[in-house]
Amino acid sequence: MGRDVIVACDFSSGQKTLEFLDRFGEKKPFVKIGMELYYAEGPSIVGKIKERGHKIFLDLKLHDIPNTVKKAMSVLSGLDVDMTNLHAAGGSKMMAAAVEGLTRPDGKRPILIAVTQLTSTDPETLKNELLIETPMPETVMSYAENAMRSGLDGVVCSPLEAEAVHKRCGRNFLTVTPGVRFADGDKGDQKRVMTPEEAKKAGSDYIVVGRPITAAEDPVDAYERCLREFVD
Repeated sequence: MGRDVIVACDFSSGQKTLEFLDRFGEKKPFVKIGMELYYAEGPSIVGKIKERGHKIFLDLKLHDIPNTVKKAMSVLSGLDVDMTNLHAAGGSKMMAAAVEGLTRPDGKRPILIAVTQLTSTDPETLKNELLIETPMPETVMSYAENAMRSGLDGVVCSPLEAEAVHKRCGRNFLTVTPGVRFADGDKGDQKRVMTPEEAKKAGSDYIVVGRPITAAEDPVDAYERCLREFVD
């Protein structure tokens, strides 16, 4: 599976999202639908974007008891998305239940990945607020291994951790990495970041890029810059 850039369409309405995607013309970037947009528009926005020919990463980060997550994933399996996710912190039983719920009667399902630690979480927050004494790199590796054993396809992690995840879990275990910023750009609220080129060298399979594209003066140019630095 080749590398790709996923554009985080973190807009407050479907209208703003579709107007943004209109700017791309015949280009059809892989699109992330997150909580803000999904909660504002509901499942219909998935269909509208899919009809335009885009691949979709539905980023809802489910985290609940196994039975609840299984039932929720069963509902999401009816949407025509290409990728979705949950929090690895929910544990192996929850992740295994999610795989079961997401799998359709024909045995097919979207790519399912687990969030290890958010890229806004730094080591101090991990230790002092989440009360996790294990260092960040080993915490991420443990969560990734749990996800792999539970039947998931990969994890969401910082690009700083992508290479280590592949070494621990294998080259085919996907790494989807937010926390990507251009070298001359603002880091925003991300704590653990890389440039697209650095993420490529680190072994990221997908990078998720939001504001460096969506807030750019020319979003299409910024997207194409990401492709040049990460894919080409």
